[in-house]
Order: sequence, then C-alpha cells, then structure tokens
Amino acid sequence: MPVLNTNTFLVAGVVAFYMSAALVMVFVNKAVLNNSPDLPLLFLLIQLLIAVVLLHVSALVSKRVDLPKVNAEVAIKLVPVVLVNIIGLVFNTLCLRGVEASFFQIARGLVLPLTIFVSSIHTSTSPSKKVLFAAASVTLGFFIGVAPSSSLPAASNPSLLSLFYGILSSLFIALHAVLIKSSLPHCNNSTIQLAWWTNLGSAVFVLPAVILHGEASLFYGMLNNPNWNGTVFIWGSIITGFFGFLLCIAGLLSIKITSPITHMFSSVSSTRGLNLKSPNLLRDAPKI
Repeated sequence: MPVLNTNTFLVAGVVAFYMSAALVMVFVNKAVLNNSPDLPLLFLLIQLLIAVVLLHVSALVSKRVDLPKVNAEVAIKLVPVVLVNIIGLVFNTLCLRGVEASFFQIARGLVLPLTIFVSSIHTSTSPSKKVLFAAASVTLGFFIGVAPSSSLPAASNPSLLSLFYGILSSLFIALHAVLIKSSLPHCNNSTIQLAWWTNLGSAVFVLPAVILHGEASLFYGMLNNPNWNGTVFIWGSIITGFFGFLLCIAGLLSIKITSPITHMFSSVSSTRGLNLKSPNLLRDAPKI
C-alpha cells in the first residue's frame, strides 16, 4: 500500500480547490456576460485589478505574502508570459460569451492535447503512450462534442466564431502553462510574485483595448440606463475577481508543484464536473 506524504495531500488539495473555483468562475462569468455582453474587456480588466488589490491586502495582513518591487528588467523578461496570459483570457471570455456554460469547456477541449504538444516541443521530450492515449481521447471527445446535433435547438449549437475563440483560448492557455515554469525563476520562484506581475501586466495590456473598443464610454451610458441591471455586473465582477485571484494562485501552485500537463488533467476533470452539474443546476447561467 503506497504511503501518502504531506506533498501528496498538498497536490490533492491544490488540484481540488482549483477544480472547485473553476466551476464557480464559469457560471458567474457567464451570468455577467449574459447581463452585459458588450463589456467583456472591461469585465476582464476589473477582475485583474481586483486580483492586484487583493494581493496587496494579503501582503498587509500577512508578512508571508512577499510582493515584488517594480523592476524594469524583470518586467521585460516576463512580457511573454504576461502577453500570452492576457490574450488567452480575452479569447476565453469571448468564447464563454458566445456559448452555453455547459458547452464552454467542450469548446476549449483542446487545452490538454495542445499543452502536451507545446510541452513536448519546449522540453524536447516525447510523451508516454498513456499520455498520448489520454490526449487522443480528449481530442476525439472535442470533435464529437462540437459536432452539430439535430436534437438540440439551433440556439444551443455554438457558432464557428465561438469555436474559433475556444481553440485560440486553448492554444494560448497551453502556451501560458508551459511558460509559467520558465518564468518562476525571474520571480524568485514565488507564485505570489508571478501572480502579481501577471495580473498587473495583463491589466496594463488590456486597458488600452477597453478604451479603444469604447467599453468605458459604453459602461457610463449603461449606468444611466434604467433598464440595465448594473447590480449583476458589479457583484459578478467582485465575486469573479475574488475567485479569479484564488484561481490564479491555485493554478500557479498546481503547475509549480506538478507540471503543466498534470495541471491540465485536473482542468479536464473540472470540465467533466461542469458537464455533470450544469444540466441539473443550471441549463445555462441565468440571463438576468
């Protein structure tokens, strides 16, 4: 009988928390995007800023939370991982906006095989037969899942654009997972410091897009619209900002103490949980 050590429980705890937080994020994100479909980038920006604020609050509460000092040299080294992160998040948000919550993870079903592919190229190693079998199974499931079905209403079948966003999201998430391993040394091997750089840097990159896309002025106009329920957007942003902060830390820890591929296996497990729960709890996130 195998002996369970402290590290085993740590890995299990991190993975379990990541899966739970991911489920919450998907449903609340979808509710907000249903309520405010024209504000995806502003919604994402608020989440990133909340994560940065929570990191600073955590640093004030606990001395164990060591935030980095602004360093131009480190910032330049982290540009690839930050840029890949924000591009992946943007496509992730656009994909979720266009599909049902229960279908969202299917649309992003190529995350695991793409992570295996990118990781193999990055490390110059070949995956085992078991890993290849898992990747092939997930890929087959992806194509079965996205195939149009006559038994479903037309509105439930995702558009090609949403699937395209999902595939791009999967690619950039795979790249991000691999880049995290090589980026940690620039942050003293601290997941907290990398989370701070990633969230703040992503906010800096997405802010011009929010302005150029006109979402700031659109948000101001919607605030003055009595027919728009701003409560959903505001509270949804706060809740997802909080869980996004926890999810960011859990995801970085998961990759740090395991590997990008192992982390994506837990992501696929949360996908299964989402597909089991969503038909029973919510056919789709509420359109408030």
